[in-house]
Amino acid sequence: MASLGVNPSRTPQGPGPGAASGFSSPAPVAGPREAEEEEVEEEEELAEIHLCVLWNSGYMGIAYYDTSDSTIHFMPDAPDHESLKLLQRGLEISKQRLLSGNYSFIPDSMTASEKILFLSSIIPFDCLLTVRALGGLLKFLGRRRIGVELEDYNVSVPILGFKKFMLTHLVNIDQDTYSVLQIFKSESHPSAYKVASGLKEGLSLFGILNRCRCKWGEKLLRLWFTRPTHDLGELNSRLDVIQFFLLPQNLDMAQMLHRLLGHIKNVPLILKRMKLSHTKVSDWQVLYKTVYGALGLRDACRSLPQSIQLFRDIAQEFSDDLHHIASLIGKVVDFEGSLAENRFTVLPNIDPEIDEKKRRLMGLPSFLTEVARKELENLDSRIPSCSVIYIPLIGFLLSIPRLPFMVEASDFEINGLDFMFLSEEKLHYRSARTKELDALLGDLHCEIRDQETLLMYQLQCQVLARAAVLTQVLDLASRLDVLLALASAARDYGYSRPRYSPQVLGVRIQNGRHPLMELCARTFVPNSTECGGDKGRVKVITGPNSSGKSIYLKQVGLITFMALVGSFVPAEEAEIGAVDAIFTRIHSCESISLGLSTFMIDLNQVAKAVNNATAQSLVLIDEFGKGTNTVDGLALLAAVLRHWLARGPTCPHIFVATNFLSLVQLQLLPQGPLVQYLTMETCEDGNDLVFFYQVCEGVAKASHASHTAAQAGLPDKFVARGKEVSDLIRSGKPIKPVKDLLKKNQMENCQTLVDKFMKLDLEDPNLDLNVFMSQEVLPAATSIL
Repeated sequence: MASLGVNPSRTPQGPGPGAASGFSSPAPVAGPREAEEEEVEEEEELAEIHLCVLWNSGYMGIAYYDTSDSTIHFMPDAPDHESLKLLQRGLEISKQRLLSGNYSFIPDSMTASEKILFLSSIIPFDCLLTVRALGGLLKFLGRRRIGVELEDYNVSVPILGFKKFMLTHLVNIDQDTYSVLQIFKSESHPSAYKVASGLKEGLSLFGILNRCRCKWGEKLLRLWFTRPTHDLGELNSRLDVIQFFLLPQNLDMAQMLHRLLGHIKNVPLILKRMKLSHTKVSDWQVLYKTVYGALGLRDACRSLPQSIQLFRDIAQEFSDDLHHIASLIGKVVDFEGSLAENRFTVLPNIDPEIDEKKRRLMGLPSFLTEVARKELENLDSRIPSCSVIYIPLIGFLLSIPRLPFMVEASDFEINGLDFMFLSEEKLHYRSARTKELDALLGDLHCEIRDQETLLMYQLQCQVLARAAVLTQVLDLASRLDVLLALASAARDYGYSRPRYSPQVLGVRIQNGRHPLMELCARTFVPNSTECGGDKGRVKVITGPNSSGKSIYLKQVGLITFMALVGSFVPAEEAEIGAVDAIFTRIHSCESISLGLSTFMIDLNQVAKAVNNATAQSLVLIDEFGKGTNTVDGLALLAAVLRHWLARGPTCPHIFVATNFLSLVQLQLLPQGPLVQYLTMETCEDGNDLVFFYQVCEGVAKASHASHTAAQAGLPDKFVARGKEVSDLIRSGKPIKPVKDLLKKNQMENCQTLVDKFMKLDLEDPNLDLNVFMSQEVLPAATSIL
């Protein structure tokens, strides 16, 4: 593996664009500029997705263009049938549009037939809906000119590759579930410079697992989180890599790979710039580092067990094209000179013509000094000095200082010289010798720039011809980055490898932990979970407030989710069955923009589970029904559970946490093996309630709301009164007002009535005591007596 170094000897020595030399006081020649290696940060552009969907007779073809990597993604449709009615004209046009496209990853040397064969190996032309979707997407991109709106019309939208994706084996998880389980959580950035537009990841599952070294690894991890799968082959291949890096003897290898991944930068952005001829100086340095970082990854993976698919893919797919790209860039590009001049420059011995012109350019100072000395001999004796300068695009000029008698423009005229312009008290002329120099030497600087630009274009073509291997580097390196991040988190947090059993319907977790809560609490009590087969498919969990019911529900959901993205899980053991969806009703995501009440939002979440949950779905419900009156809420909860229980063995796996103890006391659910009652273990110690946060079988006897209210800081008299009223309601006795409070209110009402009577003027002839009695005394009597 080689590393990029900065060699001062690579900088061409000599004058810059404004080379000059004078006879009386020649200007010093600048020495080589030592350019420090700058840290190139990847530009974060606002990514856009342009999607084309075609659906017909139950079949669908999808294709979308991602501007972040200039790649078209497509999903193959099912094999065509005779009953599928297609517009044949649209199909043929789409095929022609695909075959005639200008793709940078296809070598120009390919013939038309070879291009057809090459594209056939990537795009399934037998999937007719997909072909039509791709054709429609290409037409849209060409019409809207996505990303090249300001370019010439002959510049096409850059397409760096085609990638296939599948929507099979995906687990259905809605946005509410992502929110309540805190899988993602965006917060405003604390920096004052990013308050308006910057967001940061808060305390979330993604936040604690995201230890990726490169941006594309982070992007892939987010993609895995949004596409959990039950494809056992894919999941086990991820776990194999994580387990390998968790072995103590492989820790050093994991750290070395982690460092190498730091050199993998935004390759698609660089290739897109190359395609549009917008390459920056820093892009070549970034690409050079990326390629050598990829070669380091390949050499390291060749020494690892080839039985693991990822290591085998990296060892094979990172071909010798990477060596060729690195060799070309290293032999051609003058990194230090490019940074110093802020343009692309080449090393010596690449092009003899460029070397000769650079040699002439570097020898100009001494040569121009001699020319200036000869020019001074022919000038007026009053002119003390002169110099000959070279200005790109203008040529060679004779420069003399402005003398005191040179006031008007007519004073600037000198015989034998053509006046050009006045700048900084210097008069610039063309002489016979400077015109001769223009004809002899030409515009050296521009000629060198043009020839080096031509070499840069040729080098870009060589790189773009091998863009496929660079794209493969990014895909495999980002996958390795994600799995190293998951391995690092599993090592630090003590996670274990889950097992997948398709024959098991449900999940089995031994001593599971909440991955976020265990980081925030001083001590965390693990709990086990088992739901599978035909027993206990509906678990009703009761217990006091703040006893841990909601945490237990979220813990089950998070452990299941982590297993479905191919991560180790916070449990001693975990066995995950066939889970096709996770539905939740835990927290109401309220928003004024929705125009819905809190209870209506709760009903929508439950309705989504009722209408879509299958026998392989996991449903988590917390305190459903509390948004309306007790009787209606209890009735709705019982009706929903009875609906699922009526399905028998096809009932989903349901965890319900509730404080409706009447659900059990009134026996609103049918008795049978499908229902299992759990509670959170507690112990009363005098007036105190001790929480053990341990799940056990049984039913809570009370919600202990008064204890929770006292912990929240409510006054003791409020808590005592609330407990008294609760006991009276439970026993069916009438609720009487508090005697002390009633007596106090009576005295206040009597005093108010007396005060009003004392203010009356009994001698007033207009006073009507009957009115006072009817409006003041009689109404007050009801509250006094």
